[in-house]
Amino acid sequence: MEAIKTRRSIRRYADREVERALVVQALDAARHAPSASNIQPWEFVVITDTGTKEKLSRVHKHSAFLKGAPVVVVVLGNERLSEHHFPVDCAAAIENLLLAAHGLGLGCCWVAVYSTRSTEREEAVRGVLEVGEEYRIVAMVGMGYPGEVPKPRKMKELDEIVHWGSFRSPN
Repeated sequence: MEAIKTRRSIRRYADREVERALVVQALDAARHAPSASNIQPWEFVVITDTGTKEKLSRVHKHSAFLKGAPVVVVVLGNERLSEHHFPVDCAAAIENLLLAAHGLGLGCCWVAVYSTRSTEREEAVRGVLEVGEEYRIVAMVGMGYPGEVPKPRKMKELDEIVHWGSFRSPN
């Protein structure tokens, strides 16, 4: 519970290399996420090359911080393996990755690439990483030692979002 409640989105990183063993531990946590029918439709591309991170940082306005991340993990979903569930399966893997990284002393922030409305961002990443058409690009995760300490965000109260027994619309 502590990791869940204290994790923050980190967009600024210390000028310090991340040990490969820590990245591997975070990825190991990601692969242990639940998935529909245990299909595990995810794959991960780990980027440390400065030029590639620069290109990925230009995918859209919210990805600019990736340029300064020591590590970028690109999360792919295999649509052929899991046509309908790959987005939520990959989201579960991403959450495991974020929480594990936080527990290891690293900071992360994920930026969505996948959209049901447009494949423009996916095509930009696909062009940089030469990802095959059977894969959908779900998200990119910047990872490194935190270079900032964001304040906690206001969370909705449980009684605003939990419904017992049935759902009654407030409208």
